[in-house]
Amino acid sequence: MSQTPPPLLASPGANSYTTLTDGPDFRHEIAIKRSRFVTVLRRVGDEAGARTLVAELRREFYDARHHCSAFVIGPDRAIQRSNDDGEPSGTAGAPMLDAVLKRETRPGGVPAADLSDVCAVVVRYFGGILLGAGGLVRAYSESVSGALELAPLVRRERLRQFTVSVPPADAGRLENDLRSAGYLMTGNSYGAVETLVGLALADDDAIITAAVERLASLTAGRGVLTDAGSNWVDVPVAPRARR
Repeated sequence: MSQTPPPLLASPGANSYTTLTDGPDFRHEIAIKRSRFVTVLRRVGDEAGARTLVAELRREFYDARHHCSAFVIGPDRAIQRSNDDGEPSGTAGAPMLDAVLKRETRPGGVPAADLSDVCAVVVRYFGGILLGAGGLVRAYSESVSGALELAPLVRRERLRQFTVSVPPADAGRLENDLRSAGYLMTGNSYGAVETLVGLALADDDAIITAAVERLASLTAGRGVLTDAGSNWVDVPVAPRARR
């Protein structure tokens, strides 16, 4: 009988990983034996950002009994923290952290567990029925897993960035042509006499050479790629299929 291989894990020196789409917090709520579990997910870049989210939710949900949290930060997921916030030790923060660490990404490809730069907070309103240690572990794990199943994700990739200088009147057409050809566009910088059209490419000689040739074809040889250094860039991913 064939077995599904385990998901790939984020490795040291990773040049890509998965994170939440940059934007408003994502919220998801479930009820278990009359207790409310409100999960809030936020993309964060450091521990201070994660702790800010916890503090904000303590003020918003000031009458809740628990504000448990877990966060994972960095391309290599080097920073990992969790907090039970008054729940029995190991029944809240740890299963929440485990849910983030084991979340599989890359729909349609080899599964990977590489989610990072994510803070999850679960606010619990006690419903009067004790869940027991095992029940709490399942509840907090399912709260975060369920939210992550629905939250919008992007790939973060370290890419080479380039610009192409063109007359302002030609910028829109060139941007559309490059996007239609499958290139990742990173935005334009508009000036009075020239517009810098931005795009990002993998740091691969063959890919860069192909882009140079495509650009020459689109601009009759006038467009030139100018290296703008490397940076982390958000790359859209296809929605995950419902199970």
